[in-house]
Amino acid sequence: MTERWKRIVVNARKINCLITAGPTREYLDPVRFLSNPSSGKMGYALASAAVRRGWSVELLSGPVCLAPPHGVSLHSFETGEDLMREVDRRFAGCDILIMAAAVMDYRPLGISLHKIKKTGHPLTVEMNEVGDIVRSVGKRKGDRLVIAFAAETDDLEQYARRKLARKHADFIVANEVGREGVGFGSDTNAVLLISASGDSENIGPDHKEAVAEHLVDRFASSLAERGFASCQAVEG
Repeated sequence: MTERWKRIVVNARKINCLITAGPTREYLDPVRFLSNPSSGKMGYALASAAVRRGWSVELLSGPVCLAPPHGVSLHSFETGEDLMREVDRRFAGCDILIMAAAVMDYRPLGISLHKIKKTGHPLTVEMNEVGDIVRSVGKRKGDRLVIAFAAETDDLEQYARRKLARKHADFIVANEVGREGVGFGSDTNAVLLISASGDSENIGPDHKEAVAEHLVDRFASSLAERGFASCQAVEG
């Protein structure tokens, strides 16, 4: 009688994935805010790809005009402070954090209680830095995988590598938003994926869904290397 062996992947448990997507808003007064043109499409594509892989996905979304991907648990945020609070609340329960949200780096020092009126003179607004969410959680990540994002207009790799080291992340996904067809709001993207070990890989240009699938595959392999999934031989 011949013995047959087949190899199967056994997950110790379902991967818990926390993804952020879309822009943040920082208000000047009740009717005006500072923000960026992020559409949330890349983050939503990553959430869909993670669900298809069988992960349990919590999606933290800024204000976007997109239908929530099927199978995710959706939570909303508006300001950088909101997002910091939501990530802090959920970070301990995740295995991987994918920080695809485009966070405004600065917020007004104070918010006017009423609409600011025209005076005929220049308006000066003092700004404070918004807290660095990835750096905050990166310093206490333990075995979790932390993915940072970088949207740059020049010197893409140089700035991305600096940010990767500063934020204590495991990977950084960088894209040059000044290029036509791969910036904010586009349906396509081209990214540079850099790991903490220094390896890099160009992905795209391609539809954001395809780029997302490639990225999630790469992150899944890294999680498997950390023991979140294992292989065993089963007699059959």
